[in-house]
Amino acid sequence: MSTYTEEVGNKLNALLEKTYDAEKGFKKAAENVDNPSLKAYFENKAQERYNFGHELKKEIRSFNQDVDKGGSLTGTVHRAWMDLKSLFSSDDEESMLEEAIRGEKAAVNEYEEILKETSLPLSTKSILQSQKNIINEGLTKINALEDIH
Repeated sequence: MSTYTEEVGNKLNALLEKTYDAEKGFKKAAENVDNPSLKAYFENKAQERYNFGHELKKEIRSFNQDVDKGGSLTGTVHRAWMDLKSLFSSDDEESMLEEAIRGEKAAVNEYEEILKETSLPLSTKSILQSQKNIINEGLTKINALEDIH
């Protein structure tokens, strides 16, 4: 029988924080690109992460755990780096794509680490697996966008 431990709650809150960071990062990227396909992609990814956050918050609360609010310092620094990079880069849209790919790969790794947790309740495991699959599908799409850019 799987149980929802405090450790699982902490891991999900850390993932939630990174989800907030990703949402903000995708919004920032959408503001900094002119290419309509890229802008739409980044806007869709921001909305996707917003939805992921709500799913995660609901799951955390369903096990009577506290939900952490806000984003991380690392995410704030990353967005500032993206802003700085776009100021000095001759091809900032390509830089944004590269950063998005790097971030998405890191997210997949984070999900895989949490999914290894043996005490995950089935509902949590299902949500995390679904979100990880959506991110992987997005990686395929972003790689295609990079090829046409």
